[in-house]
Amino acid sequence: MQSNETSKNLDASVIADKIRAVFDETSQRRTRTRELIEKRLVELATSGADFTIDDLWQAMRQEMPRLGRATVYRALEKLVNMGLLGRIEFADGTHHYRVCGDRHHHHLTCTQCHCVVELDVCLPEDQFAAIGNQTKFDIEGHSLTLFGRCEDCRNQQEPATTL
Repeated sequence: MQSNETSKNLDASVIADKIRAVFDETSQRRTRTRELIEKRLVELATSGADFTIDDLWQAMRQEMPRLGRATVYRALEKLVNMGLLGRIEFADGTHHYRVCGDRHHHHLTCTQCHCVVELDVCLPEDQFAAIGNQTKFDIEGHSLTLFGRCEDCRNQQEPATTL
């Protein structure tokens, strides 16, 4: 049985390989910027943290002060389009990113604290087919985000006082 540390290192290695493969597949040169993106995303993936583009950009600027925000944005969008990063939408219109890998899943997000829970549930294929038939669309993909308040936020709500 592998220890947690070995498991994390293996996962980090797999994630780094997948990021490199995406950049290679989209004809991206190996640059210091892309290596730094890879390094930061591996750190975020092993911690399970989600992040914004600005979070990542500001962290990377510690090592590369002249790094442009648009460069980070374009790299992240490539990783989202290739399925390695997930974009997590919040009820208020903001979004975060998370390294999700290959496993198909959806998200449940708290409308107060923005905590995120990954869900291994999906609509049945026949429902997608019915939606496609009804709307005359060829369904090519989907994303489902559920919104609600987590248990901690519900418990913090002060009881209403009566007059």
